[in-house]
Amino acid sequence: MRNKSQKFGLLLIGAVAGVMLSINFSAIADKETNKTMLPLPVEELRAFSEVFGRIKMNYVEPVEDSELITEAINGMLTGLDPHSAYLNKDAYNELQIGTQGEFGGLGIEVTMESGFVKVISPIEDTPAFQAGVKAGDLIIKLNKKAVKGMTLSDAIKIMRGKPNTPITITVLRKGETKPIVITIVRAIIKIKSVKSKLLEPGYAYIRVTQFQEQTGENVAKAIDKLFNESTVPMKGLVLDLRNDPGGLLNGAVAVSAAFLQPDSLVVYTDGRTHDAKMKLKASPQFYLRNNLKGDYLKNLPPEIKTVPMVTLVNGGSASASEIVAGALQDHKRSVIMGTQTFGKGSVQTILPLGNDTAIKLTTARYFTPKGQSIQAKGITPDILAESAGDDSGRLREADLEGHLPNSDEEKKAIEEAIVILNQENETTEPNSSDNKDKINKEPIVLGSDNDLLLKQALNHFKGITTLKKDSKELDNKGVKN
Repeated sequence: MRNKSQKFGLLLIGAVAGVMLSINFSAIADKETNKTMLPLPVEELRAFSEVFGRIKMNYVEPVEDSELITEAINGMLTGLDPHSAYLNKDAYNELQIGTQGEFGGLGIEVTMESGFVKVISPIEDTPAFQAGVKAGDLIIKLNKKAVKGMTLSDAIKIMRGKPNTPITITVLRKGETKPIVITIVRAIIKIKSVKSKLLEPGYAYIRVTQFQEQTGENVAKAIDKLFNESTVPMKGLVLDLRNDPGGLLNGAVAVSAAFLQPDSLVVYTDGRTHDAKMKLKASPQFYLRNNLKGDYLKNLPPEIKTVPMVTLVNGGSASASEIVAGALQDHKRSVIMGTQTFGKGSVQTILPLGNDTAIKLTTARYFTPKGQSIQAKGITPDILAESAGDDSGRLREADLEGHLPNSDEEKKAIEEAIVILNQENETTEPNSSDNKDKINKEPIVLGSDNDLLLKQALNHFKGITTLKKDSKELDNKGVKN
């Protein structure tokens, strides 16, 4: 038996080494690195092959080779950080569908946390949002099946399904002593990424719910429509990025470019390889993507570059929305109002593997034009104000197990961000009656008449003082616009 196991292990080492050689060769060729191949970790490969062999011979039930290899790949990637992952055929297809703005399911942005599914944000106008799912909810059961032990892909498969079919989720929520059972009816999720309206003559509102392929073009159409509808010159524009979980990078560059001067630096990335070092500017070559209609930002009203702006953010503003907020803040183009953002400042590159599979690999960090790292810190608002009453206890990037650490020079900034988060979390006692009312009330529709933060943004344009969460007056004259 031992000889058989050793022979099996040697064969497996050879096979794995061959695969790794081919992968390394491709990576090195792609990155234009002509250095000598790094030596393979033979001892580690030997340990891997021994574990593989022991599982094959001794596990309580037979396991297919393909299943073991797939789980080994999953482990390699998920062990790096919360955003790197192996995408099988279904997951790869779902990723492509999601960026196009339509898919079947519940309507929540999720991540894995300590083996459970955690809600980053419910998406507006979806079954999950209407059923009362909240940011920060920890999903512990899907129907009657425990989530612990599932991969994120497995959980998503269960949550997605045919429209008009129900699913029961069990969640734990901060401030609640017992699990909450919620039944949701699946639907085709059609995300309208851009919403807009005139708040009153001269004051416009644009909300971006997610960055998709057409988001930049839709923002341009909204700007044209609002400027044409206003009967007086535009005096102020509110850009709402609250609960926007991000999306496509070129969409973030396009939205930033709509408000910034041409060729302004929007964001830059830094990583180990040449391809991971990019500077993205407010220029067509950085935001147009297979667009046959030409530059949709070219003929925008010139006033859009100078009209006073307030950008609203909260703990659900992540990734692409943080890039936009950071660019507008660094160029002093907009006042940022709300609460600390999520802090998802890492770049994931989709690397196809063939057979309709791919890996999503973290390859770089995002930096704002002034060199501030977004990762595990987020964007700090110029005006700290409660965001629709639901930001207390919200999950952020720095809370994720195994998150990519910020760069060394950002340690001080992280400490400052932690102080801000602690101040937010100490606003109400977890078990107080006020907090229970906050947890159990109906979700506030962002952009509606009962959106208090939007009213504060409108007051800011008019020179009316805005209140901080601790009820101390903030002098708006001291905020740069």
